[in-house]
Amino acid sequence: MKKTIIALSLLTALALASCSSESSGSEQSTTQSATVETTAEESTEASVSDTTEPSAEHATAPQNEVGYEGMTEVKAEALNIGNYMVNVDSSSSMFKIAKCILHADGESMNADIIIDSKSYDALFMGTEDEANASGEEGRITYTENEAGQSVFNVPVEALDKEIQCAALSAKKQEWYGRTLVFRADSLPDTAFKEPRYATAASLKLEDGEYTVEVKLEGGSGKASVESPAKLTVKGGKATAEIKWSSDKYDKMEAAYLEYAPEMIDGHSVFEIPVTGFDYRMPVKAETTAMSEPHMIDYTLYFDSSTIKK
Repeated sequence: MKKTIIALSLLTALALASCSSESSGSEQSTTQSATVETTAEESTEASVSDTTEPSAEHATAPQNEVGYEGMTEVKAEALNIGNYMVNVDSSSSMFKIAKCILHADGESMNADIIIDSKSYDALFMGTEDEANASGEEGRITYTENEAGQSVFNVPVEALDKEIQCAALSAKKQEWYGRTLVFRADSLPDTAFKEPRYATAASLKLEDGEYTVEVKLEGGSGKASVESPAKLTVKGGKATAEIKWSSDKYDKMEAAYLEYAPEMIDGHSVFEIPVTGFDYRMPVKAETTAMSEPHMIDYTLYFDSSTIKK
């Protein structure tokens, strides 16, 4: 009888141990499954996964908005012959352009898109589907500059226009579509044959103080500036007081010059030149709100119809 009881006890203990092991394994499996699902949701064309299995879904990176409302195409004929640094909006958060140089010859434009990594073997100026159907035709491969960066020379139909572009992933050998906008508002004034905007002189503003409505665009969309802004005109030139929504801005760049702020009531306040009205004036502002300072591209639109003495 004692032997029977001992045997039953041993069986019970073994069963409990087995259940515990299965439960632990189940929990571990569940955790691993959740991790895999999360990773799958977050994966993009730049994934570091070494799997050679074809993906069940052609995952793409988060998409960004490009261009701005009401933008008008700028053709090559509107530019003076020359080479210009130009900002490029990309709809793909993974397609990071280190810099871009626009070449204008009076009749056509092309650009050197410079990328720090070797993530892409080729570009195609068209949609992802068109790239897949084209085979080798139309592929634009890169050259390497002295800094070891990839340089793709691409045709540019127009500035301030949504242009379709596909990039061939070096790792997956798959095409990924994105939309690019080469920003006319990032070019210097000397790039244009005709003035793009009104000035204090062309508006015949007398010396004195005014207010003007100003609209900020760019960045994450969380920052803002006070509007209307104080406008000062002296000798036919205008400056504006830009009051940010926080005190986390320690530097601004406008008209190729750098400006430091004055801290007023918890706000970073800058006095910068207004190069023109009724167009998106490019500026940069450095924020200290992140772990490291970041210089961010913005535009300021000063509406001349709202100027008040």
